[in-house]
This record gives sequence, structure tokens and C-alpha cells, in this order.
Amino acid sequence: MANSGIPTAKLRGWWAHRQWLDGGHPGASAAEVLTATGWARSVGGAAPYLGLFARAGLDRVAVDAAVAALEVHELPSARGCTYVLPAADFALGLAAGAAAPESDVAMAGKHLGVSRDEIEKLCLAISQVLSDTDPLEPPAIRAAVGDAVRGLGDAGRKRGRTTTLPIALGLLQARGLIRRVPVNGRLDQQRYGYVSWDQPVHGSATELAERYFSWAAPASIKHFRWFTGFTAATAKAATAPLDLAELPGTDLLIPTQLQLEFDEFSTPTTPSYALLAGIDGLHLLHRDLPRLLDPADAERSSPAAKDGRSFGTEADPQSHLVVDRGRIVGIWEYDPEEGEIVHQLFVPPDEALREAVARTESFVRDQLGDARGFSLDSPKSRAPKIAAIRAASAASR
Repeated sequence: MANSGIPTAKLRGWWAHRQWLDGGHPGASAAEVLTATGWARSVGGAAPYLGLFARAGLDRVAVDAAVAALEVHELPSARGCTYVLPAADFALGLAAGAAAPESDVAMAGKHLGVSRDEIEKLCLAISQVLSDTDPLEPPAIRAAVGDAVRGLGDAGRKRGRTTTLPIALGLLQARGLIRRVPVNGRLDQQRYGYVSWDQPVHGSATELAERYFSWAAPASIKHFRWFTGFTAATAKAATAPLDLAELPGTDLLIPTQLQLEFDEFSTPTTPSYALLAGIDGLHLLHRDLPRLLDPADAERSSPAAKDGRSFGTEADPQSHLVVDRGRIVGIWEYDPEEGEIVHQLFVPPDEALREAVARTESFVRDQLGDARGFSLDSPKSRAPKIAAIRAASAASR
């Protein structure tokens, strides 16, 4: 990412400001946060909770209540990946993710001998057994539809599909005809039931581009393509109607209505610390990790990395992040056995940083119980990483 002539600290500070990581939005609702800062990637871990807590101080009860009220919801969206979206974006998010289940249907037809007609009949059968109030989990759905679900044998297992049920469920979700409901109401797990739904699906590539650049600008076309999965031609067509200006000496684009504000923006002089998930939007909207790292920090070894890779060579951070005004100033993990955050800091801790760590530690311990990075992340699998971070932290004292 070229940024000649624009101080790196200003870019980072602006990104943090636009991501509501400057402490200015306590008490905002989950929907308000996601509308302003972007959809929150969800993979059965703590990322949505951590992001909403860092930006607006929202506790788990408030977030779960917003999910229950359908003010926000986890949906397959950009690139077919799951994000937590505000209600105003449900239609657009589903439209953005519509290609992924169609690809799944095409794969099943080409490699597994599953016809489109078979999947459509299964979709109809599923729709007939679901209600809009009482979620059914997949085993119950399979029992209810009987022979409409077919096992796919070894060939299916090799392609991650043991039966036709997930293919049909994915298609119905993308059409807004069913939705997944977490069985215990929480976002940091991956056990779901399904209910019927009647959600319109619509939205253009240009609408998605407009949303993206409001969240992520300044950003390049490459950044936009990463988020959307668009081809170069589609990305060019999507952004053509937008009024985007290129920052001098860079490949970064910004909506012209934000350019004056950006030009007049001053890099904050006071630290503003936040503890975020490794897949937080501050990173993942661009997926360009070095832009958030000082060069010396980019050369640091990534704890517990099998090949001793440095931070700056990773596509994604392997641990959660400590950030200050858009700069990554440390990494952290939660040790549920000790009930504490373990961190490796790249800067000397001051009182504000200690308070940010203590506040997040209390939130995780008392409300979440753990801070998994993803659904299969467990205390046991995380133990080597926690030990490596402890050792690196001790060595730096």
C-alpha cells in the first residue's frame, strides 16, 4: 500500500476514528455500530462481542437482546462468509452472498450426482416442516423430511458434504426463506436451529461498494475486491458510479464527501486503546496487516507459529489485537483456567493501557467465559500460544 506524503499515523488514526475506536460512542446500539463501522465477521468466536464492547461498551446481554429482536443477525454475506449485520442491511448482505450456495449446488451436480431438481424438492420439504417460532436443529429437520435428504458417501465427505441437507439449507438461507438461530442465543458458538423467514433479497454491487467505502476508506480497489470477492471487472463497474477521489501519491480511494474531513483530520495525541479480535473489521475490511504495524513490530516473531513467521508476513494475525489509534501495539489471548488476559505488548504500558486490559479481561471473564477466535478454538488448542505469549512478555520486561 503506497501512502507517500500522508503520515502513516494519520491514516491509522483516521481508520480508527471511522471504526469508532476513539471512545466517542458509548451506549450506541449494536445496529448503530454495525451500520457505521461495517459488518462484523463471525466464525463462532468472540469477535462480534469484543468489537461491540470496544466501540460502544455493549455487554453480552444487550448484544444477545439485539440478536433476539432481529435488530442484528448473523447471515451468509460477502463471499458467502458469515457476518453479523444490522437489519437495514439484511437484504443487501444476502444478495452479496448469493453466489456461494449456487456454487455449492453446481459442485454437487458436477461431482456428486445431485441434480438441481433434487435440491429444489428438498428445499420445498424443509420449508414445509419449519415454523417461524420453534427452531429445528439439522438432525430434527433430517428426521422430519425423511428420504428427501440423501447421503453423499465418501465422495461427498471428500468435498465437505456428507448429505444434501447443508446444500439445501444454504440455498434457502441465501433466498431469505429461512434463518439460523443460535440455540442458546449466543454468537460465540456454532450450534443452530432453523426457522422459516420472509426476508427480501436485493441490492446491487454498487450499493455494496458504497457501504464498503463508507466503512473502510481510504481503501484501494484491491482491498474492496478482497472484501467482496469481486473480479476486477465487477469491482470497476461497481465503483464507477461512486464519487471517489484518489489520495495523492497512493492507490487509496475515499468518497469525496469525506475528503475534506480527512484532510482536516489531526492525528490524535492521546492514546486510545482497545482490545479487539484478530478478525475485527479494523484489520479484516482491508486484510492488509502491515498497514497497522510499525516496521519494527512487523519483524517480531509470531508466537507459536510453526515456521517462526513474523507478524508482517501473516495474512491475518494469529492472536487477538491490542490497538492504539489504529496501530497494533500488542497481541493477547484469554486463559480461562487462570481467568486472565495474557498479552505481549509492543509499547510500555501506561495507566490507560492497563485499564483497557483490565476492563476487557473483566468483560470476557464475567460475561463471555472465554474469548475464542473461532468455533474450534479451545483452551487446550490455545495453550501453546498462551505459553509462547507469556514467555515473550516475560523476556521483554
